[in-house]
Amino acid sequence: MKIALVHDYLTQPGGAERVFELLCKHYPNADIFTSLYDPQKTIDLGDREVRTTVLQKVPGASNNFRLMAPFYFSAFRSLDLQDYDLIISSTTSFAKAVQKRPGAKHICFCHNVTRFLWDTNTYLRDYATYRNISAMLGPIFREMRKADLDSAQGPDFYIANSSTVAGRIKLFYEKDSVVINYPIDIKKFVFSKDKEDFYLASARILGYKRFDIIVEAFNWLGWPLLITGDGPEREKLEKKALKNIKFLGHVSDEERSGLMSKARGVIVAALEDYGLVPVEANASGTPVISYGKGGVLDTQIPGKTGVFFNEQEPQSIIAALMESRKIAWDHEKIRDHAIGNFSEDAFFKKVDVVIEEVCGYRQP
Repeated sequence: MKIALVHDYLTQPGGAERVFELLCKHYPNADIFTSLYDPQKTIDLGDREVRTTVLQKVPGASNNFRLMAPFYFSAFRSLDLQDYDLIISSTTSFAKAVQKRPGAKHICFCHNVTRFLWDTNTYLRDYATYRNISAMLGPIFREMRKADLDSAQGPDFYIANSSTVAGRIKLFYEKDSVVINYPIDIKKFVFSKDKEDFYLASARILGYKRFDIIVEAFNWLGWPLLITGDGPEREKLEKKALKNIKFLGHVSDEERSGLMSKARGVIVAALEDYGLVPVEANASGTPVISYGKGGVLDTQIPGKTGVFFNEQEPQSIIAALMESRKIAWDHEKIRDHAIGNFSEDAFFKKVDVVIEEVCGYRQP
């Protein structure tokens, strides 16, 4: 069986890209497709060939991949995948638009519905550029929603990463899905029960990630906080942060895993559709202090692997941090929880069953 693996774009090292990296390892003979590829800024695919769309030829497109949004649907539709028996798309937006030949199967790993189209104000509210041109973008987004709905009818089967995303797939696309919580590469994370006196927040620094309330909470507490990652909100937040807060920018996987293993806790303030960071923290034996809605409801056990806060407000984070200090965390059990539920083995056992049922293909 000839397999194609397709991802939206490979221009950053986010959670969806890390899942796609695991899919590429699991299917070593599959061909890889994406719209834009910058090997210096994304996952490690070794010497695998990555086939791209016509957008790759646009000067500066990889550095400005968000500005290419109106063109992705047509770019993916133009990919020639007629030789493939099974297409596996990995998408938060556009890759589900690929076209298959009659008789082929398309399984979509849907990390989310296209969020900037269906939850525009939440996703883009902190982008000054969006606020300035939102009136002009309205008609464009309406047409893109039509294209998104049309593309969503293409896959034969949806796999959602959480019950939250499954609900959105049903609400917006009117498609059923099976929930398989996405894995992490356990081997990339080191365990330590010896924690140091700092907390960690690690993500792309975007508005909806709510680093603003994390910074405000730690400004008030004065406790050490390290922030890894980069993004359009970083400069503004750095100006607000006091000396107990350090922005480290993009760090290597090795440095990031080391920080996770030593942190007293990892802070997640966003409403995440699934969120790999809490699972990665648990794999390091580290508890998570997180906003108690969305994907964390699938991955965290309050009082055992983390603490929830109920409002996206600094005071709510502070209360959760105070509560976490009272808990005698069993760091080995936290790691065992991650290994037992979110390892590659646990994930692909479920995936292989689905693919065999959908298209009769059994992974060798």
